[in-house]
Amino acid sequence: MKVRTYLTGAGVLATAGVIVLTGVFTRPAADVPRAGANTTAKVVRRDFVRSRRLNGTVEAVESTSIPAPRLAGQNNNSLVIMRLVNNGATVKPGDVLVEFDRQDQIRNALDRKADLTDLEQQIKKAEAEEVAAKASDESALQQARDAEAKAKLELIKNDLLPKIEAEKNTLAYEQAQATLQQLQESYGLKRAAAAANIKGLEIKRDRSETTMKQAESNAEKMLILSPLPGVAVIKTTWKNGGAPVEFIEGDEVRPGQPVVEVVNPAAMRVRARVNQADVNELQVGQPVRVGLDAYPSLSFDGTITQISPIAQQSTLSPKVRTFVVLVLVNGSHPNLMPDLTASLDVQLERTPGALVVPRDALVIDGEQAYAMVQRGGRFERQDVTVGTVGATEAIVSSGLQEGVTIARNAAALVREGRRR
Repeated sequence: MKVRTYLTGAGVLATAGVIVLTGVFTRPAADVPRAGANTTAKVVRRDFVRSRRLNGTVEAVESTSIPAPRLAGQNNNSLVIMRLVNNGATVKPGDVLVEFDRQDQIRNALDRKADLTDLEQQIKKAEAEEVAAKASDESALQQARDAEAKAKLELIKNDLLPKIEAEKNTLAYEQAQATLQQLQESYGLKRAAAAANIKGLEIKRDRSETTMKQAESNAEKMLILSPLPGVAVIKTTWKNGGAPVEFIEGDEVRPGQPVVEVVNPAAMRVRARVNQADVNELQVGQPVRVGLDAYPSLSFDGTITQISPIAQQSTLSPKVRTFVVLVLVNGSHPNLMPDLTASLDVQLERTPGALVVPRDALVIDGEQAYAMVQRGGRFERQDVTVGTVGATEAIVSSGLQEGVTIARNAAALVREGRRR
């Protein structure tokens, strides 16, 4: 019966109804050289885990970035750091993170407060003067009304008086009417002018009060306290085109520029991007082994908590789409900090009690897979049936026994033997 066996990325596939026969094929001893101890491996029986390797960046689940404050009003000047928390310091809510120089804002607030006091006094003075002027104008207006009424009474005598006296009475009455009319018209204009003057002073007062409150608010913004517990991480900046350095006291900062970040190390996660071809193998809740590239001896258990439903365009090619995957890290460590690169081994499949060999110990010869087994100091070909294949290891369903020694990088070993 013909055997058809194919080694793929997911394992060895056999056609339906085909039986895989295994046997031993021994090459001449001169064909296959010996391998060093560091190029061999033992066939072991243990749980086999097929995983998918991802790469990502560590970030805090709970964190906040503290930027230099954006000040109200027309103020585009840079801010000077007067006090700064130590990098890596543990902070509690309410602890001081950074304090900027607020002398300009305090001086501006005091100047505006003085202007406000002066304008309030000017308003009171203008209002008092208006009360006195109004009383005086009303008195003059009443006198003009009385004079107009008296002149009108004198007109009654005109029929009994000589013509010249009657003419005088008429002229006096017309003059009294004109005076009354003029006083009535000027009375309204004076009141409108006084109200406009007071309104102008009130506008200046309100503007000074607004500017004062803005300056006081700006001064309060200069002192920034921690909103949550965690570890303070100082941000970096570039000085004179050199290498990035951390902010220190005395540095000038632009409004809105991040200065320090507070990270809560109690809960960390890894943000990774997965290719659209591999995302179908991932599910929320899958266990993950998290390793830190900077600290190879550290590893943590994790769990996939979120997979973005919408793909994003890759920066490498507009035709490639990637999905964001968030992995929650279980546990904590002082070296587990944000911005570290991490490797993620996502557990896709677990096979208990399987014979496991390194993947590079398997060779494909046509339609048959085999391994190089050590016998008597030499390596001989042994046909095998391969099950599930992972990134670095594979399951051998038949053909090998637990504990035997096989060659690593078997394909190179065979090529070397053939050249000899």
